[in-house]
Amino acid sequence: MRSDVVKKGIERAGQRALLHACGVSRYDMKKPFIGIINSYNEIVPGHMHLDIIAKAVKEGIRAPAGFLLKWVR
Repeated sequence: MRSDVVKKGIERAGQRALLHACGVSRYDMKKPFIGIINSYNEIVPGHMHLDIIAKAVKEGIRAPAGFLLKWVR
């Protein structure tokens, strides 16, 4: 999987240490990392609903076996 680029190999020990310090468990390290980009804001009326869509996407990622980084909102 593409997220293995930042998780596997001796040369990535520093990245793994930082991820563990951020609360990523060894079990979660085996899951694909998925990031969500969202243009929700309170300024543009046409974007006001995007937070609801992002919440649904996050739950869809968590449900099967993905790991969603905690700081992604």
